Amino acid sequence: MNMIKKIFSLILVLGGMGMSMVTLAQLGVHQTQFSRQDSLRGGYGEGRNWWDVTRYDVQVKVNVAERFLKGYVDLSYRITKSDESLMQIDLQEPMQIDKIVLTGRKKPLSFKRDGNVFWVKMSRKGVVGSKEKLRIYFSGYPKVAKNAPWDGGWIWTKDSLGRAWATVACQGLGASVWYPCKDHQSDEPDKGASLSITVPDSLQAVGNGVLTSIKQQKDNFHTFHWEVKNPINTYNLVPYIGKYVHFKDTMQGEKGELNLNYWVLDYHLPIAKKQFAIVKPMITCFESWMGPYPFYEDGYKLVESSHLGMEHQSAIAYGNRFKNGYMGRDLSGSGWGLKWDFIIVHESGHEWFGNNITSKDLADMWVHESFTNYTETMFTECAYGKKAGSEYLIGSRKNIVNDIPIVGTYGVNSEGSGDMYYKGASMLHTIRQIIDNDAIFKSILRGLNKDYYHQTVTGAEVEKYISQKSGKDFSKVFDQYLRTINIPELQFRKVGNQIEYKWANVVEGFAMPVRLTNGQWLYPTQSFKKIGSSDAGGDKLMVVPDFYVVVKEI
Repeated sequence: MNMIKKIFSLILVLGGMGMSMVTLAQLGVHQTQFSRQDSLRGGYGEGRNWWDVTRYDVQVKVNVAERFLKGYVDLSYRITKSDESLMQIDLQEPMQIDKIVLTGRKKPLSFKRDGNVFWVKMSRKGVVGSKEKLRIYFSGYPKVAKNAPWDGGWIWTKDSLGRAWATVACQGLGASVWYPCKDHQSDEPDKGASLSITVPDSLQAVGNGVLTSIKQQKDNFHTFHWEVKNPINTYNLVPYIGKYVHFKDTMQGEKGELNLNYWVLDYHLPIAKKQFAIVKPMITCFESWMGPYPFYEDGYKLVESSHLGMEHQSAIAYGNRFKNGYMGRDLSGSGWGLKWDFIIVHESGHEWFGNNITSKDLADMWVHESFTNYTETMFTECAYGKKAGSEYLIGSRKNIVNDIPIVGTYGVNSEGSGDMYYKGASMLHTIRQIIDNDAIFKSILRGLNKDYYHQTVTGAEVEKYISQKSGKDFSKVFDQYLRTINIPELQFRKVGNQIEYKWANVVEGFAMPVRLTNGQWLYPTQSFKKIGSSDAGGDKLMVVPDFYVVVKEI
């Protein structure tokens, strides 16, 4: 898409509690036709494929009163193939690039606007393997989010005391909504980033990573410099501006001491200290399932935001009003969802899936959201037991709509269905049942985060990895749940003292095993098989509800 102009939100009926939008990623309208601008945004064409980003250093002065940004980005990169002479830099309208300078050249580079893309004419032919740096000056009034975080852009608001409060949420829409970059998930800065935020000296500015300095300026502004040591998604690099106070803690994790930092509005300090107590047991739980927290060098941080939340790496946006559940609601209807804070748990889960492991293309966003949705089940299980985790997940299935496939269209910045959350998690839970060995299942999750540490991946790579490490071919299972809208239907009929059963409503070759409530395993195909009714435990097939299937007597 050229940019996400409308919001697609998963609408849930919550048992008499009205309607609620719970999808946290910014999901675009479901397009079937795409423009050249869509291809420029989501593709990896000639203006992108010859250079690899190594680092971003962003300097921005935020005029909060006028909602105006001015600054520059030092974009460091490495040439990976013969220089194509034109470089694609992304910066969305109405933001402007003012000047571009290549290190070692006094004369600015020429460039031309093409919608949300700038084509930069390089002044010299680069050598493969050589390192270069551009300084890109930019300014303007960035797009304002109409309904953050589902609709991306800057959020300009005030706290309850009437003081300025601002930030940005731009997943899906893209970081180029406010600063110039290579706005594609497949290319993260290998050597990290920095974010220097200049704001009025009555306010504080929080960013990703570690705060290294605060410098007073001459014009009643001051600059907060934040340093990120690890690779980071461009949409995760964000400033938070407000009347913040800071408190901190530490914990012993799998890789040693982990710094925990919290920035909240000053009048929320007491309640935040109470609500954020969940963080330590949550990280301990997640490390046991998925391996060490991926960003020890940058620390873990929660930052209060005016919008609901977003998984900004090492600076998670938190706006759940210091309540358990989803703003006080249990999205599963099981009761377990009110035992913990939805935004803290869900967005923190993204540090492993989404931030540590990032999908190369937006079409594979299930790699972020299906696994992260399943971290809610993981935490429920850690805190309250395996039965509670299953009840939470099974209860959440009422939110599945089966509208379009979970996998989107490649190369055009297009996501698939919001079912990537709950349906995707149910798919993973079903796979866990088939593996039937939690030690192996956890080793797969930990292995993914180790073997793809700080890397971008395709959905196909993740699918293949799970099949290989489990020793079971899940290719048809992935095809069924990710690429169709059909729930596998286990059909059965009673014939004398036997039961005949088969799969229907499935992709060709689908032969997923299921376990009955009496412990018996069935291995259905798309042709009828037989089992004695006594072996089935009665005249009906009762499948363990952890499997996301439909059982139908015909």
